[in-house]
Amino acid sequence: MGILDYLLQGFGTALIWYNIIFAFVGVLIGTAVGVLPGIGPMSGVALLIPVTASITGGLPPEQAATSAIILLAGVYYGAMYGGSTTSILLNTPGESSSVVTTLDGYQMAKKGRAGSALSIAAIGSFFAGIVTIIALILLAKPLSNVALKFGPAEYFSLMLLGLGAVSGLAGKSVTKALIMTVCGLLLGTIGIDNVSGIARFTFEIPWLYQGIEFLTLAVGLFALGEVFKTILEKEEDDGEIAKINNMLPSKEEFKESAAPIVRGSLLGFFVGILPGAGATLASFFSYLLEKKISKKPEKFGTGMIAGVAAPESANNAASGGAMIPLLTLGIPGSGTTAILMGALMMYNVQPGPLLFEDHPQVAWGLIASMFIGNFMLLILNLPLVKVFAKIIETPKKYLIPMIIAISIFGVYAVQVSTYDLLLLLACGVLGYFLSKNDYPIAPLVLGLVLGPMVENNLRRALTISNGDYTVFLSRPISLIFLLITLLWLVVPFMMKHRGKEVIINVEG
Repeated sequence: MGILDYLLQGFGTALIWYNIIFAFVGVLIGTAVGVLPGIGPMSGVALLIPVTASITGGLPPEQAATSAIILLAGVYYGAMYGGSTTSILLNTPGESSSVVTTLDGYQMAKKGRAGSALSIAAIGSFFAGIVTIIALILLAKPLSNVALKFGPAEYFSLMLLGLGAVSGLAGKSVTKALIMTVCGLLLGTIGIDNVSGIARFTFEIPWLYQGIEFLTLAVGLFALGEVFKTILEKEEDDGEIAKINNMLPSKEEFKESAAPIVRGSLLGFFVGILPGAGATLASFFSYLLEKKISKKPEKFGTGMIAGVAAPESANNAASGGAMIPLLTLGIPGSGTTAILMGALMMYNVQPGPLLFEDHPQVAWGLIASMFIGNFMLLILNLPLVKVFAKIIETPKKYLIPMIIAISIFGVYAVQVSTYDLLLLLACGVLGYFLSKNDYPIAPLVLGLVLGPMVENNLRRALTISNGDYTVFLSRPISLIFLLITLLWLVVPFMMKHRGKEVIINVEG
C-alpha cells in the first residue's frame, strides 16, 4: 500500500462521526486553553488525559487510542492558536510561544486593528498547519523505515540527544534544567525492575511497586501547580480588553503578511523537528528573521503585521513539526509531545518506527484528523473571536474550582487510588515552587517518560556487546548522536562564558 492509500484509510477513521466530534471538541477546548493565560497546551493536554480515558472506555482498545489522541492533539494545536488572542487583545500571552506576538499584536489592537491581527493569526496558523501536515505525510514513512535500522545503541544515543536538547533549551538556567532532567530519570527508576524483577526505591510500600504514574505527576505539576500559583500569587488585572472592530485585514495587510507566513511556516517546521527546540524558539527565530530582512526594522514593535504573521505561523508549524520525531522515532520534541507520548503508552501504543506498521489506524487517523482539525480551527476562530475574548474575563473563583475538580476526579477515575490523590496534591505544591524558582518542569516530565526506555536500550546494547561500552562510540550513527548531544550542552555554556569575558574586557 502507498502513502495515498494509508491516508485515505486515515480519513476513513477520522471521518467516523464520534472522531469528528472528538476533533471538534479538542480544537474548541484547545483554543479556550490557549486563551486562558498561564494554562498553555501542556497543562491542557495533561488535564484532559483522564477525561479522554473515561470517555473512550467503552470503545475497543485501538479505536479508543485513536479517538483519545485525536482529541488531545486537537487541544495541542488549538492551544497554539488560542494564545494569540490574549497576546493581541490584552498584551498577555496565553502561553510562552505567544510572547513574541504581544510585541506588535497589542500595538495593532491599540490602533484599532485588533480584528486584522486576529484574522492574520488565524490564517497564518491554518497555512502553517497544512504545510506541516503535508510534510508529516511525506516524511513519516521514510523516517520510520530509517529508524527501523536503528539498534539499541542508536536509540540510547538518540534518546540522550532528546533529553539533552530539552534540558539545554528549557528555562533560564541550563543547570536547573539538567537537575530537573536527572530528577525525572530517577523517578522513572521507582518500581519493579522489568529485567530482574527487583523492587527499586519502593521502601516496601506496595503502592510504589507499579512506579510513579505519569498521569498523576503531569496533572499535578502542570494543572494544580498553576492553580496554587493563582491562589498564592494574587495577580492584578492587566487592564481592559482592546475593542475588535473590522475582522478582515486589508489587501495591503494581506500582501505584507503573505511572505512572513510562508517563511514562518517553513522555519517553524524545521525548528519543531529538533528535539527540545519547541514553538517558543521557533516564534522568536521567525520574528528576528522578519526584522532582519525588513526594509523598515525600526517599525517592528509599533504594530507591524509581519510581527504577528511570522511568529504565529512559526509556533503552529513547530507544533506540527514536533509530531514527526514523536510518531516516527518515539522521541518527544517538546513537553507537550512528551505528554502525548505518555497518553499513547497508556493505551499500549508505542510511538516509534513500528507505529505505522503495528498501529496504522492510530497513526494515519491522527494525521487525517489534523487536516480536519485545521479547517475546523479556521472556520471556528474567525467568527468566534469575540466569544473567545470573553473567556479572558472568566472570574478565577469559578475557573480554579473547575480545574481542581477535573484534576482530582480525573486522576481518581483512572488510578482508583487515594495515594495517587495525595501524590497529585504534593505534585501541585511542588509544581508551584519549581515554577516560582524558575525550575523548568518539561525536562522532568521528559525524564520520567524517556527514562525507562533509555535504561532498557542501554541494557540491550550492553547485553549484545557483552558489556563493552565502546559499542556506543564504534557505531557511526550512535557516535554522531552523542557528539550532537555534547555540542548541544557545551556550546551554549561556552558562548555564555565567552560573552562574560568580553564584558569584563570591555569594562576593564
